[in-house]
Amino acid sequence: MRTFVYTSHPARVVFGAGTVERLGEEVERLGCSRVLLLSGRPLAAAAARVRQALGGLLVAEFDGAAMHTPVEVTQQALDVLKEASADGIVAVGGGSTTGLSKALALRTGLPQVILPTTYAGSEVTPVLGETRDGRKVTRSSPDILPETVVYDVDLTLTLPLSLTVTSGVNALAHAVEALYSADANPVTDGQALDAVSRIGRALPRLAADPADREARADLLHAAWLAGTCLATVGMGLHHKLCHTLGGSFGLPHAETHTVVLPHAMAYNAPAVPGVMRRIADALGVPDAPSGVYDLVTSLGGPTSLRDLGMPESALPRAAEPATSTPYPNPRELTGEGIAELLAGAWHGRRPAGPPPRRPGWPVSPNGSWRASSRLPTRACAPC
Repeated sequence: MRTFVYTSHPARVVFGAGTVERLGEEVERLGCSRVLLLSGRPLAAAAARVRQALGGLLVAEFDGAAMHTPVEVTQQALDVLKEASADGIVAVGGGSTTGLSKALALRTGLPQVILPTTYAGSEVTPVLGETRDGRKVTRSSPDILPETVVYDVDLTLTLPLSLTVTSGVNALAHAVEALYSADANPVTDGQALDAVSRIGRALPRLAADPADREARADLLHAAWLAGTCLATVGMGLHHKLCHTLGGSFGLPHAETHTVVLPHAMAYNAPAVPGVMRRIADALGVPDAPSGVYDLVTSLGGPTSLRDLGMPESALPRAAEPATSTPYPNPRELTGEGIAELLAGAWHGRRPAGPPPRRPGWPVSPNGSWRASSRLPTRACAPC
């Protein structure tokens, strides 16, 4: 009989279209009347909608959220928060803005309301990754978990396709690693496979029509499910490598996840063949690692660390943290194996598997992706 432990994390989720209009009500529900609004500079339009919804509840703004949550930026935002005597935090944006909100909440104990504009999923996790002196350190605490998440599909409609692809594959990585986690359980297994299937269906539809609201809703739903998995079970090799590459080498978060995921899956595949079959079935492909690589390629996503600006000479330094500290992973970690994995990711090699589908091949019976010559082939922009 299977034995498992499942821990749920309490959070309120408001999901739909136009739900930003309920923001004031959600803020007041938490007992807040003086709110600090966090955003990033490219999010002016979304921030304007949130500003309008907050009305008189808004007392200060900080629009300098940065990738990988540098502690220096957190201190700047903390100064603004204290000067305004804010009693609550509202964040609109992707993982960078959410990370800043979590960092402030950890330091102040203030409640948070998050409005995601990407598919990062970190808004439903009690996990914070901060960068200090060029090294990214992750910690987990109930004080980090946002109290309320307002998912408004309308806030994702203008997300560029390139970022939609990489952010969606970032969510896919959460679901994939949850399925072979040492803490895996039937609840997260179901959520993860649902997320994998939704992502596999939604991304090609958005490549054909980025304004497809139903596909946007499906992808946002998947991000929520995948983020919930990330919050519930431990992650493995893939996330360890991506945190190292992002925190120590300044590589963009979602793009790095997109490049590394097929290679991390291929490394672990011999140890978890059953899991890989379930992922392949959910995507409608014959092989999970090469299928994910082919999906990224068909969508014009990034496939090599070299193209993200990673110098080949730095690969040995990137491999060292992956094997220096023990952590749960399905397959034993070896220096030689990690070096080979990173070399494949740097060159952008396709993991071994069946040949990719030809352009124009039809969608499989479960509605999953197909390659198409009409999909974009440009590289993704940074987060």
